[in-house]
Amino acid sequence: MRVWVAAARPRTLPAAIAPVLVGSGLAAHDGVYRGDTFLLALVGALAIQVAANFANDVSDAGRGADTADRVGPTRMVAAGRISPPAMWTAVAVSVAVAAAAGVGLFVIAGWPIIVIGLASILAMLTYVGGPLPYGYRALGEVFVFVFFGLVATVGTRFAHGGSSPGFDAWVLGTVMGALATAILVANNVRDLDTDARAGKRTLAVVMGRDRSRRLYAWLVYGSLVVIGAAGLFRATPVLTALAALWAPFAVRPVSVLATTDDPGRLIGVLGATARLQLLVGATIGMAAAFS
Repeated sequence: MRVWVAAARPRTLPAAIAPVLVGSGLAAHDGVYRGDTFLLALVGALAIQVAANFANDVSDAGRGADTADRVGPTRMVAAGRISPPAMWTAVAVSVAVAAAAGVGLFVIAGWPIIVIGLASILAMLTYVGGPLPYGYRALGEVFVFVFFGLVATVGTRFAHGGSSPGFDAWVLGTVMGALATAILVANNVRDLDTDARAGKRTLAVVMGRDRSRRLYAWLVYGSLVVIGAAGLFRATPVLTALAALWAPFAVRPVSVLATTDDPGRLIGVLGATARLQLLVGATIGMAAAFS
């Protein structure tokens, strides 16, 4: 069980949880919140994230990207702890769970949920899998921003009310997307050297370490500036500006990423960024609900 939990990469799961909290908070603000929608959206988002992590584990192992000199959480297929067929079975089970949640959301909100679900599954499978994996072509951050930010936040809000989300959902989706992208940037900066040797052209490999560090800082601090300004100028419910008060929790991960090349220390940056996103997302969700 510990092996499977590790393969699910629990440190990355806040990227799936936070936008559901934000979209559901907006639904409560708009008077259309549904408890069943919240639970189904949360299960679906987590299942897609876990499926992506399982698929990345087995696909990277097959392409030789997870080598013995890599520093970081153990990749279970590359380490021989889980066989490729077993991992692909786990991917299929996770996708089935996500699909079941999607059916429930379809009953509530209609056919756009099917489009969102199919697009999310396709994006998950082709990240490092298939003949043209976009994660190997410096496009991973773009897709994470879109699917773990805009799609997840706006889609959750839509699922509650079945109506077109307002401008505030898109603004908050941008905030969630920036923080989710920062998690991936931190991960790829940590793995930059081993990825480059394996021919995995992540955005960090293409941009280099220094520019990737600056991108990370812009994503983290920029998201906090946006949420503070959006709340103060009423582009989002006013109390959502309180989420900017988590800024002190951003200082250490930004500083560590900017000053060290030690992959061991950079593991903590990924976890700290994920926790920051969860704190910001939970604060936004509760603030929107009570605004």
